[in-house]
Amino acid sequence: MNNRKFCFILFFLFLGVVVSNAQDPNRFKTQVDELFNKEYNFSPHKKLVVFAGSSSIRMWKDVQEYFPNYNVINNGFGGSHFSDLIFYYDKLILKQKPEILFIYEGDNDIAGNKKPGLVKRQAKELYNKIRVDLPDTKIIFISPKPSIARENLKKEYMKLNTRLKKFCDRKKNLDFADVWYPAMDENGDVFQDIFIEDGLHMNKKGYDIWGKVISPYLE
Repeated sequence: MNNRKFCFILFFLFLGVVVSNAQDPNRFKTQVDELFNKEYNFSPHKKLVVFAGSSSIRMWKDVQEYFPNYNVINNGFGGSHFSDLIFYYDKLILKQKPEILFIYEGDNDIAGNKKPGLVKRQAKELYNKIRVDLPDTKIIFISPKPSIARENLKKEYMKLNTRLKKFCDRKKNLDFADVWYPAMDENGDVFQDIFIEDGLHMNKKGYDIWGKVISPYLE
C-alpha cells in the first residue's frame, strides 16, 4: 500500500470518528430557550451562582435550598455534552455573568464514546471562553459522578477526572469539586441507595453528598 492511499484511509477513519462523536446541539433548542427566557426575582445583596451542565444539574430541582445565602440559577439541560454547553455558552453562562459558576459535563460525553483526552480539550476550550469574557468569575468543574447504570465505564470516568483535576490545579480561580469518591464505599463501590430507579440519576441522598462537597467552594 503506498503512502498516499494509506493517508487517504486514515483520513476517512478519522472522519468517521468525528462524525460518530458529533452531536446536534439544536436538539436542545427548546430546553435552552426556556432557561434563557426564565425570569428571577433575586436579592441584590447576594452573589449570583450558576449551575450549568447535563441532567444531574437539571434534576437538582431544589438546588437553591441547599445554598440559601446565594442567588442560584439552574441552567442544566439533560443529555448535554461539553460541546453543547460551548454551543449555548452565550445563553447559559455569558448572559447571567455569574460570580461563581459550577459546570457539570463529561458524564454523557464518556457514555457517548468520547475519549477522555477529547473531553478534557473541550473543557479547556470552555474554560478559555469564560476566562476571556468573565475574568473574575470563579469556575468550578464538578467531576463526573459514578453510577450503577454506567459502571462499565468506570475506568474511562476515572481517567477523565484525573485529567480534569490536573487541568484545574494548573489554573488560577479554577477548582475541581470531586463528587466521585464521596459516592463510594470503603470497597470502592458506588452507593446503591443514592439513585432513582434508572440507576443513573440521583435521589435526595445523592444530592446531599453533592451539597456537602460543593458548599466549601462557596465559602
